[in-house]
Amino acid sequence: MTAFLTKEHLYTLQSVTAPVLAPNGQEAVFVRTLINQEDNKYYAHLFHVELASEEVTQWTFGKERVSGAKWSPDGKQVAFLSNRDEKNQLYILKRNGGEAKKVADFPYGVSSFVWSPCGQKLWVTASLKDGTAFTDAVEKEDKKLPEAYVVDRMKHKMDGVGGNGLRKQGMSTHVAEVTLDGTITQFTEGNHDYALNAVSHDGKKLIIAVNRSENQDFEFRQPLYIVDVATKAETVLVEQDGYYGGAAYSFDDRYIAYVGSDATFKNATHTNVYVYDTETGQTSNLTESLDAPVGDYAVADFQQGAAAPAVVWTETNALYFQVSTMGDIRLYYATLEGELYPATPESEHVYGYAVAKSGNEVIVAVSNPTFPGELFTHNIATGERKQLTHFNDAYLAETTLSAAEPIVFKGAKDWDVHGWIMKPANYVEGEKYPLIVEVHGGPHTLYANTFFHEMQLLAAQGYGVLYINPRGSHGYSQAFVDAVRNDYGGGDFEDIMLATDYALANYDWIDTQRLGLTGGSYGGFMTNWAVGHTNRFKAAVTQRSISNWISFFGVSDIGYYFTDWQIGGDMSDIEKLWHHSPLKYAKNVETPLLILHSEKDFRCPIEQAEQFYITLKTMGKEVGFVRFPDCDHNLSRTGTPNLRIQRLEQIVGWFEKYI
Repeated sequence: MTAFLTKEHLYTLQSVTAPVLAPNGQEAVFVRTLINQEDNKYYAHLFHVELASEEVTQWTFGKERVSGAKWSPDGKQVAFLSNRDEKNQLYILKRNGGEAKKVADFPYGVSSFVWSPCGQKLWVTASLKDGTAFTDAVEKEDKKLPEAYVVDRMKHKMDGVGGNGLRKQGMSTHVAEVTLDGTITQFTEGNHDYALNAVSHDGKKLIIAVNRSENQDFEFRQPLYIVDVATKAETVLVEQDGYYGGAAYSFDDRYIAYVGSDATFKNATHTNVYVYDTETGQTSNLTESLDAPVGDYAVADFQQGAAAPAVVWTETNALYFQVSTMGDIRLYYATLEGELYPATPESEHVYGYAVAKSGNEVIVAVSNPTFPGELFTHNIATGERKQLTHFNDAYLAETTLSAAEPIVFKGAKDWDVHGWIMKPANYVEGEKYPLIVEVHGGPHTLYANTFFHEMQLLAAQGYGVLYINPRGSHGYSQAFVDAVRNDYGGGDFEDIMLATDYALANYDWIDTQRLGLTGGSYGGFMTNWAVGHTNRFKAAVTQRSISNWISFFGVSDIGYYFTDWQIGGDMSDIEKLWHHSPLKYAKNVETPLLILHSEKDFRCPIEQAEQFYITLKTMGKEVGFVRFPDCDHNLSRTGTPNLRIQRLEQIVGWFEKYI
């Protein structure tokens, strides 16, 4: 007899991510993450798998989080990052066994690294206090008196950095090389933030990202340079507004592939794959004909550390990369001659991958709405798959999950809009059930064919769940993703309501009088907007939301530019910002509303919640407010585990009370 999913199953489910193939193509390492309920922490360990025998072995243990594993060029060692000593440091583990060895002590830890092709050293990216060296000792902060923070730029805080959200002053990120015996040599100079993308196979060139502009408040670019290791001479690879990165050299070092999106549609611009020919100096856009974004833009709440390479070369100078398309995250294949086609099937989320040099076999990390995710080998030619890991098999065998049925309906302007509907897990033919409508954040992300613990929990509690990708969502055309900009609360709101109409018209098991609504970030904005513009929902839960674009402009870490990008106005057009602010319509709210917000959310600061709560409360509205300490904007995904559980309790409890 099977049981239904519970909120506590967050402690049972195991996240399997980040496969990396060995140079011999016969084995791989990956990361398994689980939540330790007693310690209230996430632990991520390195595992090894033999592809032929499917034998899985745990390689690291203890109270740590491992990430970024990479095989040495000869396949005899694996380097990885671990926070076992608090800071993220670089470790090396020999293939034939033994203890992992810390390579060196970097003062503020290591953020990323790449092996040198010689196998005798590694290139790292790490933070450094201006005017100091990597070998200098770090003063213990607990011995220092508090100091005033002199703000000298608009980009002075950032969500997710911890503490009070302020960026460290007098710090820069640099590239250095470190030998296996721990000798560190700094490579980059100045008070600039550098990021290392790749090393050429002959070891003579690096691809480094850096913006050396003195004032970067309105700089939204990080140029890529090809740097000669011997002379440090730089050649511009790309230098324009937008995001460009993930660069990788072809095996013959002639070509450099990278991904990027220009600033045509600000942060709504589709990402493409570009290839630079070092012999001709010409750059081509391999995915120009593909009206969908390259990369994984799926939003969910389960996978931890689901890192995947931006692009991967084969020995034949073909490329693999992820594409978000029609609710799927698929692996795509492209050649320099212009071939372009999907390499994995529909109706799934490929959230990690590793490609054999031949390009014929890949390891994929795959999830779908009723499958949390495992590793598989996948034959590109035949499509044949073999499951390599089985961490969640026992859980799936004893748990009833709800399938997600795809739907397509006509939204605003008669555009096709895509989504899913889930029946309650305890569904009985002929019975009526309440329906919860979920709205994702972003807005330039997408709901996907992936496992979503929150959706399954609501279904297990006896609710139907409707979730769609309204205009503004990624994974569809450039026109579709751009359509929400300058129209918040317009066509996007219409899409949500037309989705609700479609569900009520086509699924007679829905109780039309028992509808709920919830969403976070942009989804929180939409929840706030909806309750001020319709009374169709019996209850709503708004999370990490925006209520007032006027104050958001100045308090969010991205407010001063994101507001203009998305709403099309700034503080010189107060009326426009106020028109799109849910707070303006507070007097219309009749739906019981629960407000959930993290204390250390600097993306959508908690004052957004406070304004809405106090305003609604003074008006005598039915409203609740729950604050979560020490968590940032990502509470639902990576927040403190017990607080994630409490968040789910609050959501379920509110709907139980009012629906």
